[in-house]
Amino acid sequence: MSDRAPQLRDVLDARRVIAPYLDETPVRRYPSLDGMVGAELFVKHENHLPTGAFKVRGGVNLVAGLGADELGGGVYAASTGNHGQSVAYAASLFGVAATIFVPRAANPVKVSSMRSLGAAVVEHGADFDEARERCEAVAAASGARYIHSGNEPLLIAGVATATLELLEREPSVDLIVVPVGGGSGAAGACIVAKAIDPRIVVIGVQAQAAPAAYRAWRERRPVADEMHTFAEGLQTRVSFELPQRILAEHLDDFVLVSDDELRVATLQLIELTRTLVEPAGAAPLAAVLKLHERIAGRRVGLVCSGGNISPQQLRELLEWGRVRQPTKRIAKAASKDA
Repeated sequence: MSDRAPQLRDVLDARRVIAPYLDETPVRRYPSLDGMVGAELFVKHENHLPTGAFKVRGGVNLVAGLGADELGGGVYAASTGNHGQSVAYAASLFGVAATIFVPRAANPVKVSSMRSLGAAVVEHGADFDEARERCEAVAAASGARYIHSGNEPLLIAGVATATLELLEREPSVDLIVVPVGGGSGAAGACIVAKAIDPRIVVIGVQAQAAPAAYRAWRERRPVADEMHTFAEGLQTRVSFELPQRILAEHLDDFVLVSDDELRVATLQLIELTRTLVEPAGAAPLAAVLKLHERIAGRRVGLVCSGGNISPQQLRELLEWGRVRQPTKRIAKAASKDA
């Protein structure tokens, strides 16, 4: 596995590789969202991909690029769900055996999807990092190809195609907001945006209750931290080396949002876009609600990274919104508090 940071030419290659398997996702405007923040918002609907999340772009590009010697023992990955679905989907396309380690309380919608795609799913540990550590050990002992969720150049180049599509569709976008768990999506956005126009601002957003990547970016060093967020797409306790190297060079800003701000944004996106959105996918909207004065008047791309919310999570979220107060009043309060 190379540790070379991808360049724009790698993203262009990735688009060619994934084109036979994945359609472009839509970029849509919602006047109600614009009115909430006083900016033009362009939602990049990665929740419309076959696995319901952006990661599948990277999985297809990576597995397509592996040699026969790497594929002989199958592929292994650890995930809270979306990376695992990505690897399972890609493995099913190319006839490769896949084993995915997930934490015991993983999202059942994502786990079911992995199994339906033919992957063997192993439940281990209380969180992503415990599952990851076990997966790495088992893969190393068996000689199988372990696919890290962040430290993979082909994966980052693949997910970067989302930003390439966004800027080709809406070249006047001057600010892009991307959710950060391990950081592959934000790293990919930086690679593309800065190559096309260095003036495009890229902002990452992470859960305040799982700030490892945020702290690593600010402190310019590897970091381990707490992980208590309910948004499993943002549940990482440690920073990843390759995405952090790219973010350190290119990311313009990084913000943290509370779990309640994520809940507000998720409810708003579900209501106003009429699509299912998971909390990690709503993180960019949570960020712009928090930064509304700074982004006023700008043309902003929001990467809605995924829509894999379980029925139980959706019920809990709707009940939370009902008990607290109507969604629009919650969003107004969040904006005033920023």
